[in-house]
Amino acid sequence: MQESKLQSLPSRLLSLDAYRGFAMLLMASDGLEIPRVAQAFPDSRLWQFLAYQTEHVDWVGCSVWDLIQPSFTFMVGVAMPFSLASRAARGQSFGRMLYHAIVRSLLLTFLGVFLRSVGRSQTYFTFEDVLSQIGLGYTFLFLLAWTRPRTQALAAIGILVAYWAAFALTPLPESGFDYATVGVPPDWQHLGGFAAHWDKNTNLAHYFDTWFLNLFPREKPFAYNGGGYVTLSFIPSLVTMIFGLLAGGWLRQEHSGDAKAGRLALIGVAALGIGWGLGSIGLCPVVKRIWTPSWTIFSAGWTCLFLAFFYTAIDVRGWKRWAFPLIVVGMNSITMYCMAHLIGGFIARSIRIHFGQHVFEIVGEVYTPMIERAAVLFILWCILLWLYRRKIFLRL
Repeated sequence: MQESKLQSLPSRLLSLDAYRGFAMLLMASDGLEIPRVAQAFPDSRLWQFLAYQTEHVDWVGCSVWDLIQPSFTFMVGVAMPFSLASRAARGQSFGRMLYHAIVRSLLLTFLGVFLRSVGRSQTYFTFEDVLSQIGLGYTFLFLLAWTRPRTQALAAIGILVAYWAAFALTPLPESGFDYATVGVPPDWQHLGGFAAHWDKNTNLAHYFDTWFLNLFPREKPFAYNGGGYVTLSFIPSLVTMIFGLLAGGWLRQEHSGDAKAGRLALIGVAALGIGWGLGSIGLCPVVKRIWTPSWTIFSAGWTCLFLAFFYTAIDVRGWKRWAFPLIVVGMNSITMYCMAHLIGGFIARSIRIHFGQHVFEIVGEVYTPMIERAAVLFILWCILLWLYRRKIFLRL
């Protein structure tokens, strides 16, 4: 990518801010505690559907909630060409940009560790959350951003094939293996046949973590992650960012807005079919928790479709007013992420202190968790609105 070309094209997408805000609001909402409320309506198809969509699936499959992390990861890649253009326009050298990328990688990685350590007796070293995953791959993404799209695409394919092969070549547990020792419950629906190489806590990435995470000081030795999440997911997550990088590069091309959005939509539909197809034929199951190659492709399909929608509505059609609440969050996404983790509980307790312990039961006890979460989310948004109007933005 030539520096002169970086300087010649627009350096920001309002639709990207809106998409980022949408994903961040979903995350900060904690699903409005819908799964808890749905427990009171076991026979309601609507409530059970909403509950499914606001929780991570156990292993194979996808819900709306599973698309939050891929959205953030994908958007990091989309934003990269625009970020480089802005920095090049300000005269920054490659060396200075590389230094910033390395620092940002470290900050994101250890901000994730810090937030997961809140309330614990010592630093909790795990690296599976969205911030740490992005941080671990960010510098590699930066370096790839200076290569041609063909090189980026080949790198993405190569990484996915190598990652798939590494799992496929890892021996399966021996007959009679006690799955309880790795946190797998007796009623777990195990993957059969070749797909068993990607089963919960008996896969390559789990074995890596039982070595790697025990290199750090811990309250007790690491034996398994209860949700099956793994550090090595940052490798295919890097591919998700590369897919975003390719999308961002395409959006900066001198084509019509409709042509750009149309291509994104077509690629999105194709990726959905390829990713799900790989899982359907048993070659590689679609599992978000360990970011399988098929999941990487499948989720990229959804993120392309989301981006195509926001880009068409906001940047092509010019429909911006409806997106203002999302943009307020999207332009201060790190702030929202930190506030949701650090002060959400404080806000809820403060409301109860000052307005009564039963203030959230205004529409009935069943809906208390939902009303509480909605109130907290609204206050967090108001804080971001105050920052937005004063042009205060936290960036790493």
